Amino acid sequence: MYRHRGHRHLSVRELGKAIADLERAAELTEGRMDEVEPDGLPNAMNIPTSTLQFNIWYHLALAHYVAGDFEAALDAQRNCLRVSVHPDSVVATSYWMYMTMRRLGLEDEAQELLDSIDAGIEIIESVAYLDLLLLFKGERSLGDLIGPSADAATLQSTTTSYGLGVWHLLNGRPDDAHEVWERILEGRNQWSAFGYISAEGELARSAVR
Repeated sequence: MYRHRGHRHLSVRELGKAIADLERAAELTEGRMDEVEPDGLPNAMNIPTSTLQFNIWYHLALAHYVAGDFEAALDAQRNCLRVSVHPDSVVATSYWMYMTMRRLGLEDEAQELLDSIDAGIEIIESVAYLDLLLLFKGERSLGDLIGPSADAATLQSTTTSYGLGVWHLLNGRPDDAHEVWERILEGRNQWSAFGYISAEGELARSAVR
């Protein structure tokens, strides 16, 4: 229950409550055998790709990331990668982890993580995350990844657009990054997507500065 309530707190932008619930969930599952978590929306192959402990650490890391606490996010991501048993989970965790490492200046570790990602990895769900990792590797182009926006935005295009913004940021183009993130917020039908929530966090922190 803490895992799922924490996810809902994250969805409605109550980051402090999300972190508290997910940290409690991590405490309650520490040292216990992990278990596959059935998908609320099964994928095309009807194969669950995540576990209870993966989801706890994944959402905890994301809550810290959206809040701009990249060190805490990385700690949670390291634990998440440790319990990532499916290629989809590895790709999803690696995506957020790479961006976090880069933003903390951990260039060598980030490159080592990126080098472990191969275009041929067999995934079911994490296509957008893999495409973005390949963009960071230089194996995809910007034009390959641009998708629909505004009212036509989809979960995948919102996910991809957030990563494109970070790609601009890491390549020294903060204005382009902010333009991409602002455009994401026009697709209000995707308000609960992690890319949308993360774009909101970026713009909010930038406004404060």
